[in-house]
Amino acid sequence: MRLPNTEHTSRPWRIHEIAGDFKLEDVWALPTPGGPDDLGRLVRQITADGESDSRMVRTLFAIRWKLGALLGWDKPDSSVGARVQTLRDRLPTDLRHAPPGPDMSEGPVVFTSVYQTDNEWAAEFANLTTHGVMHIGWVPDQAGGYRGQMAVLVKTNGLFGRLYMAAIAPFRHLVVYPILIRSIGRDWQTQAGDPHAGRPNPA
Repeated sequence: MRLPNTEHTSRPWRIHEIAGDFKLEDVWALPTPGGPDDLGRLVRQITADGESDSRMVRTLFAIRWKLGALLGWDKPDSSVGARVQTLRDRLPTDLRHAPPGPDMSEGPVVFTSVYQTDNEWAAEFANLTTHGVMHIGWVPDQAGGYRGQMAVLVKTNGLFGRLYMAAIAPFRHLVVYPILIRSIGRDWQTQAGDPHAGRPNPA
């Protein structure tokens, strides 16, 4: 499910011109087969209110938010618009005047939509450790259809942020994202007949 970084960097995404100073951390294939116009459905699933169908996903993120609260990582004064400037200020004219897409709230962290097109959606968040972007693209698959692709881009907050990202990398790659992506796939199949159904999906 994890892809080479070139699967993101080789595509003409608009995010390249907006977040060129962010580091690409991960690229993941999402098990969400669909047609050419299904990005909107995936974005609605990701941003919809509700709980994951996976007890493990809920447990993992409950631990993360509890740890963040104890260590003060997710305070309001470290968020987008406070500690860091929103990436919407960097948007070119055509994206600035287009509907931005929905926001997503998960635990104490809010992912604020930066922009949405017919094949891309990007949302940003910030805390004491990082300023991050979750980029969801809609790409052709090898079966002649389409699927989702998720990229995580990060700008760390100094040495502390770099140490934090290095420390959690094995946990993210081996545990968090594999479990999360399987849950996204299950939800996609379960809710195939309901385009308005969904669940939150933090990055």
